Amino acid sequence: MATSGQDLHHTATGPGPDHGVRPAGGYAPATRAVVTGRPATDPQAPLSPPVHLTSTFVARPGATGPGDLVYGRWGNPTWDAFEQTLGSLEGGRALAFASGLAAVDAVVRQVPLGGVVVAPSASYNGTVVMLDDAAKRGLLSVRWVPIDDTEAVEASLAGADLLWVESPTNPMLEVADLPALVAAAHRRGALVAVDNTFATPLLQRPLELGADVVVHSVTKYLSGHSDLVLGATVTRDEALGQRLHAVRTQNGAIPGTFETWLALRGMRTLALRVERAGANAAELARRLHGHPALTRVRHPSLADDPGHARATAQMSGYGAIISIEPVGGAEAAERLCAATRLWVMATSLGGVESTLERRRRHAGEPEVVPPGLIRLSVGIEDVEDLWSDLEQALTAV
Repeated sequence: MATSGQDLHHTATGPGPDHGVRPAGGYAPATRAVVTGRPATDPQAPLSPPVHLTSTFVARPGATGPGDLVYGRWGNPTWDAFEQTLGSLEGGRALAFASGLAAVDAVVRQVPLGGVVVAPSASYNGTVVMLDDAAKRGLLSVRWVPIDDTEAVEASLAGADLLWVESPTNPMLEVADLPALVAAAHRRGALVAVDNTFATPLLQRPLELGADVVVHSVTKYLSGHSDLVLGATVTRDEALGQRLHAVRTQNGAIPGTFETWLALRGMRTLALRVERAGANAAELARRLHGHPALTRVRHPSLADDPGHARATAQMSGYGAIISIEPVGGAEAAERLCAATRLWVMATSLGGVESTLERRRRHAGEPEVVPPGLIRLSVGIEDVEDLWSDLEQALTAV
């Protein structure tokens, strides 16, 4: 894809030399989430980056190349601060998008016309709907595979252009063997994209495992407060980063400046939220495991969970999503969701508050997801309060 000089604004290739920031190299991820993307520590300078609400910038004579601020669709210093921070955490160069699906779309657009995508059969339903629609229009073909079955994935990679991975998957919590799948895809010349929304870069860094690009729904854990819609890609490949930036620019998939600033503010507490929510989830999964009102509980922290060994090997935590299936199927699941008081029946995930929902209530949810499956997004509330509410709802059902 051709890219003009104006499309190569420094948001695709890292901050320009005129955007001094406090050095973050060598710090732990929890520290980098706090200190990266801030203004230079000059006397009386602001501690936090400002919100740059502008559609255009005063031109510098002769400035049309990379690193130049020209027009609001090409770049913004507020985006830079967010992208520096996420890029530091993932170990690549980040690019903010208007939504998670806009980021997914930018990656899928790298597939040539008539190309092949291999993707998890139990994926986020927005990704499933997008790929299905592209296939129906003849733009590409999709091979759906159980992403935790390494042999099945490898067998599907012949002639593939893109391997799309979620790990853990939404909402089945399947854990992929990322190093094996990345190696297998690259042997066949396929690009590898990993949706790292559930794990966050604090628990898993796919670029270090060889992935070409990471995708996030920033709406979820990165922002963490259920108050914005945003997405992002991260890559170490300079040419791929430029192509993704061109898609964002040419299709207008740009993030709102204020939403980006809010997402950056949310990331300052990412380590605390991920740690607390993950600890809550592990404890709740332990208590839910074997409950007589449930037929199945999925959380990678459980020793008998199918994804436990892989998650232990390639992640630094197990995340804060639990999937449960109540006795009585879909009807019982709906009654359970309606019976909670503290837990909120709502879609999306990754906020400070705990939410739950029966996933098959959505028309686009893959049919491989059991009709009665409930996805729990565990928040940062007191775990005893969360358990008490779940326990009474399970008893009521």
